[in-house]
Amino acid sequence: MAPLLRLVALVLPALVPSLFLPALAATFLRALPAAMAVDRSKFRTCHQTSFCRRHRHGRSAGLYEYKIEPGTVRFAPGGSAPPVDAAGEGEGEGGGEGRGGGGGGGGGGLLSKFSRMLGGAEAPASAAADERARVRGPGPVLTATLVNASPFPSTALTAEAYGNCYDPSKRYAEELRLTVHLQGDGVARVRATEAPLMDPAADGGARSAPRWTADEFVLDEREMIGVGPGEATMASVHPAVRAGSSSPAEGEDGVVEGAASLEDAAATLSALLTRAGVDDRAKENYLALTYGEDVSLMLRFEPFAAYFFRGTSGPPAIVAGTGGLTHFEVRRSRDCPGGGGGGGGAAPVVAQKRKLTEEGSFDADPGEDAEGAEEVTAGGDDEEDDRHGGKEIVGYWEDGLAIYADGTREEKREAESLPEDDGDDVVEDEVAAAAKLEADEGEGRESRRLDEARYDTDGMWDEKFGDHHDTKPHGPMSVGMELMFPMSTHLFGLPEHASSTQLKTTHGKHGKHHYKEPYRLYNLDVFEYELDETMALYGHVPLVVSQSAEGGTAGAFWFNPSETFVDVAEDDESESPSSRTHFVSESGVIDLFLLPGPDPPALYAQYARLTGRMELPPMFALGYHQCRWNYRDEADVYAVHGKFEELDYPYDVLWLDIEHTDGKRYFTWDKRAFPRPKEMQERLDRDGRRMVTIIDPHIKRDDGYYVHKEATRLGLYVKDRKGEKDYDGWCWPGSSSYLDFTTEKVRDWWAEQFGYDRYRGSTPSLFTWNDMNEPSVFNGPEVSMQKDLLNLDGVEHREWHNLYGMLFHRATSEGLVRRNEGHNVRPFVLSRSFFAGSQRHGAIWTGDNAARWDHLEVASPMLLGLNVAALSFVGADVGGFFGNVDAELMTRWMQAGAYQPFFRGHAHHDSKRREPWVFGEETMVRLRRAAMARYALLPYWYTVFWNAGVTGMPVMRTMWMQYPKISELYSVDDQYLIGSDLLVRPVTSAGATTSLVRFPLSDNWYDVDTMRHVGLDKTKGNTYAEVTVDSDIDKIPVYQRGGSVIARRLRLRRSSRLMAGDPYTLYVALGGDLRAEGVLYMDDETTFDHENRQDFAVATFSSSWGDSVALRNEVRRGAEDGANASAKEDRIVERVIVMGVPAEPRQLNLRLGDKTATPLEFQYDDVSKVLVVRKPGVSALEEWTMAL
Repeated sequence: MAPLLRLVALVLPALVPSLFLPALAATFLRALPAAMAVDRSKFRTCHQTSFCRRHRHGRSAGLYEYKIEPGTVRFAPGGSAPPVDAAGEGEGEGGGEGRGGGGGGGGGGLLSKFSRMLGGAEAPASAAADERARVRGPGPVLTATLVNASPFPSTALTAEAYGNCYDPSKRYAEELRLTVHLQGDGVARVRATEAPLMDPAADGGARSAPRWTADEFVLDEREMIGVGPGEATMASVHPAVRAGSSSPAEGEDGVVEGAASLEDAAATLSALLTRAGVDDRAKENYLALTYGEDVSLMLRFEPFAAYFFRGTSGPPAIVAGTGGLTHFEVRRSRDCPGGGGGGGGAAPVVAQKRKLTEEGSFDADPGEDAEGAEEVTAGGDDEEDDRHGGKEIVGYWEDGLAIYADGTREEKREAESLPEDDGDDVVEDEVAAAAKLEADEGEGRESRRLDEARYDTDGMWDEKFGDHHDTKPHGPMSVGMELMFPMSTHLFGLPEHASSTQLKTTHGKHGKHHYKEPYRLYNLDVFEYELDETMALYGHVPLVVSQSAEGGTAGAFWFNPSETFVDVAEDDESESPSSRTHFVSESGVIDLFLLPGPDPPALYAQYARLTGRMELPPMFALGYHQCRWNYRDEADVYAVHGKFEELDYPYDVLWLDIEHTDGKRYFTWDKRAFPRPKEMQERLDRDGRRMVTIIDPHIKRDDGYYVHKEATRLGLYVKDRKGEKDYDGWCWPGSSSYLDFTTEKVRDWWAEQFGYDRYRGSTPSLFTWNDMNEPSVFNGPEVSMQKDLLNLDGVEHREWHNLYGMLFHRATSEGLVRRNEGHNVRPFVLSRSFFAGSQRHGAIWTGDNAARWDHLEVASPMLLGLNVAALSFVGADVGGFFGNVDAELMTRWMQAGAYQPFFRGHAHHDSKRREPWVFGEETMVRLRRAAMARYALLPYWYTVFWNAGVTGMPVMRTMWMQYPKISELYSVDDQYLIGSDLLVRPVTSAGATTSLVRFPLSDNWYDVDTMRHVGLDKTKGNTYAEVTVDSDIDKIPVYQRGGSVIARRLRLRRSSRLMAGDPYTLYVALGGDLRAEGVLYMDDETTFDHENRQDFAVATFSSSWGDSVALRNEVRRGAEDGANASAKEDRIVERVIVMGVPAEPRQLNLRLGDKTATPLEFQYDDVSKVLVVRKPGVSALEEWTMAL
């Protein structure tokens, strides 16, 4: 019966929307059971992905060996080094492109180092200018040409790969443009791109424009400040480099200006080579750039590698390219020149395509001939096999399975059994061979020919997965590089994955690794995701952070928004342990940012300057959000809201899911269920509440729907693979089109839709939820878009896939700002999908979790992983989205959710109602107590969010972020810190009455409920202590750090707006030195006046009992005449609580400004060592001192 119910609920509104009753739909949907596991057959593995399979484990290492041509090196210490062409002169290096570029004009291949004959025509100046315009941030201080020095592989293999396009009588070469960009904060950018060509006879025009890149969408060039003239020095002893020309001038001796003297260069290189463990007699093969505060980037000419140093001693923080795994598949045209009329020629489709089998050998499959390949390219329709049994498909469910006209639905298929693919020996063999060949100085170069039996050609020029065919009109064009982190065995980052915060190994010696598959970074709608997996989820950030006690903190940002796989390995057996990562991306360029740290605050300041800072959210967004798929109608909304009011249960936002719309047409309302939406919003607004409605990126293809009609008329949709028709995919509304958010005019148009004159029924108290923005396409490959679809500039979807969700999020956020006069009200937008830079646009949540204890347990590690990537405004749905939750699990989840940055309860339509009161009075009281703890701490949360925007430091912090010298805490992800001052240990197992907490011994700790000091044994010389603490059903272990001051508001209110103006209670937790310090940030909590008018204030509280200062307040105002900064009566301090006071003081006096000191009344408990001052009569906006 369930399939039939789903059919009616999902298909009928698309077919006869005017007859469809929303209440009936809700009844059908609620009756349906949820599936219990992800359908793995819908999602690819590395083995099923051509570019990953070909390059993983060093399988292609024999084809790539890059070297810098020393004579092409150009250096300009002010960041204006001129680009060079293949011969050492000319313009340009890779960047963005349109229809004719990497997303739309040429292809490449694993063998495409033969891509250009020497002497080919140069790129036009306009291509170079276009390149420079698209590369954001500081200009290059160094440019050079990289040449692939790996010799020509076997003639037979090359001819097979390129058909009769290959001419064995001609010499071929592959060249890349290398640029190095340096920033004043120590960040180094190493970038390798194709050298553009314009002569069709040389390359078929495949590289006549630079590859598409995403600088304008991700990088924050306003804060990317480059090194100035004289702030960078080049050290080289190579004669060709020292004699090279420089712009704008040379020194008097003809040596490049800004270069160190020969003697100084030799000394610099010798020191760096020694630190890298390299024989300093090889210094002529190296070049070093020194800049910033003792930061150095050393480049090896042949084979190419980069060593990133900081400080004056110790090994490199990061090493790139020494493992022989760097590769760049340059583009070739599908139709090679010279083969016939019109420059045609045989298409480069192999006669015998080989694919790696599960056993590690190769199968030879009959290949398609050129004519057949052309038909596939031009056909444009995905092939369907016979798995549907001839049944008529009328729709698709979220898991991608078909819904048939007879009321049945497609059954799940068993996932393909995949090989272990443990290719670690391959890597070791390749590295060893590379080392030997480097020593051979060219002898035995013939042996470098790739063994044809090991080469996998399947999927290079077209690829299938299930029923979907990727035509790959530009062929293979992947890039990759391996990174090593010496002295570190703890790597973090690469969110989002349902796994531990620390990255676990995906390959290692002798098959010793945790995962078989590399971490996959490809934004997908994964229906009911599984845990402890490297499978791709909703969003991704290609940032890796290394932490070690000896080497400190360092980071690598692999700036590439195309599909990416990352292998992780550790070498913890040698005297110098290290970690390695291997990034392989389907397209794009090699664009690597190296962040020197050397500690977490420095690294996150560097990353904030690179990708942007988190905007301060409005205060209400930090409160509790109540959501469900779906609140049925206005009566349901009023009933839920009224019950919260009745129970004095604090909440700030009530959410509506997709059923509130008119047939899944966004920006509309179901007139039967929500006939008076403005009145509904205004009623909740009067009680201090806001509302949120969902708006997804898929637009129902209905000519009577004004949004679709206008978007079609203006030509704003993503196109099919030919660029002729609007793409048609299936999602909640049925047949849908998808807006191209990579285009500015589309984002502007989308923002306009949120105007009150466009979004009828919306009010200033209505905010937005962006879901399904990976993008999710139910009938697409892996429940997403085909990779060969085109944006309005003709760039393939594969190039910008991982950006789509962030750009949708951005456009929505801009719309909420623009809808109000003066553009001065802060927006709130929640998004499921994200990329680097999403922190600038709003909140993120971890998607469709389940009502299970293991999903509660993994929530903290997942959220910490997001915070490692500087995505701080994050949360996991309280209670779990799928399934039903019991009272105990709901209690523990509400307790944990109260201490995560984004705090929302949500549930699937199949789940039983789970508002706080449905579990009974006793449980409701516990849930309310957890929510009250959140609301009391809102001043602290708001201050921590402000601090995150200013400094870049995450809101929710791993233990190593605050205690980077305690290596035993690096792997801990079941406890964390909010800011620097609250330690939280969620309870994540059923029936628990105790919990293990690890306390750093460098600080004192106080239980936030009892305010008593936690007794820790500090006599053994340990750096931390493990303590088993009580955690029965009424207790979540939370501790305030000694040495801190935290502000709370303790009066129970029903929303954050109703708390505005309430007095503060200051909690002072004395450290071992009897000192404490803390800040309180204050503004109007709603508008941008804190930025536009500098209307804010920061109170800094400090205590030093050894100096007879119980508490002092110093105030910094952004603007003295600001309305907020002068509202002293709204910032009253009504109580001061001091923990850890060793003895009762004889007297406390208050000195307010220049006024005479007056005595203060206080109470002291000698058992708890807590002192309380009530009604001191002071404001947080004025300066005062409480003296002993």
